Amino acid sequence: MSEADDLLALLAEPDADVVIEPPGSGTGYWAGAPSAVWHDGTFYLAYRLRRPVSEGRGYANVVARSADGVEFETVATVTSDQFDCASLERPALVPLDDGWRLYVSCSTRNSKHWWIEAIDAPDLADLAGGERTVVLAGDEQSTAWKDPVVRRSGPGWQMWACRHPLAGRGDDDGEADRMTSVYLTSDDGISWTEQSTALEPTPGTWDARGARITSVVRSGTEWVALYDGRETAEQNWFERTGVAQGSSPESFTAFAGPTGDGRTVRYVSLAESPSGTRLYWEASRSDGANDLRTANVPRPLSPSQS
Repeated sequence: MSEADDLLALLAEPDADVVIEPPGSGTGYWAGAPSAVWHDGTFYLAYRLRRPVSEGRGYANVVARSADGVEFETVATVTSDQFDCASLERPALVPLDDGWRLYVSCSTRNSKHWWIEAIDAPDLADLAGGERTVVLAGDEQSTAWKDPVVRRSGPGWQMWACRHPLAGRGDDDGEADRMTSVYLTSDDGISWTEQSTALEPTPGTWDARGARITSVVRSGTEWVALYDGRETAEQNWFERTGVAQGSSPESFTAFAGPTGDGRTVRYVSLAESPSGTRLYWEASRSDGANDLRTANVPRPLSPSQS
């Protein structure tokens, strides 16, 4: 069994540590969509809380911190009401030289359009009242953006964002659940330039309907991405995880996965620390709710084909 297969088996393990419980029991109550950071000796975690559609969908992004990566205390919370949006999805948390930035995925009311904003604040606890900037507006007639993965590399910035095609507005758009991962770059993390399609669905396979990159690591001369996939529109919200690899951050090819049938395993995020690689992900429970889980791999992550 390859290292990639070992990793996928770990993510499907039903007894992994639960770090955040869902806000309720039953279908539609989710805690997950994490963005994990290890910074200055502390683990930081941004995640989404969600209720069923009839009760408000994704209503909050929470930012928390932990000394051990398992027990977290809440530091800041932003809500869908603050953004006048129908729902919040996966955030991305990034430390700045003089503070913090939180990227937030926002859903337009009565539409399948999504946009991404950045919030800057000098202190983590001040994020809810920080400076807001729209970084990927999309177009309500053609493109929705959400679920960014953001990486600082020296003076430059990299993003892998999920793009959904919109043929029009409203519930008559039957293609808006399709997912493609796009690679973008920036000098400041605010103004972004699209560079390439980083990962596309593979026709006739388990990810034929969508491929959404959720974390990226560099392994020697190779780049490795974990991603969410689904085969059909009916599997929306029930994605599983696969592994892709590329010789650059601009283009990846799927080569392992997915995690096993019968369990949602998605939004894997990685935090590299001296003790190894700590993984965070969203997984389904037997009652239909999703919780946020973690496991530590005591080595750098490099699930390559070799």
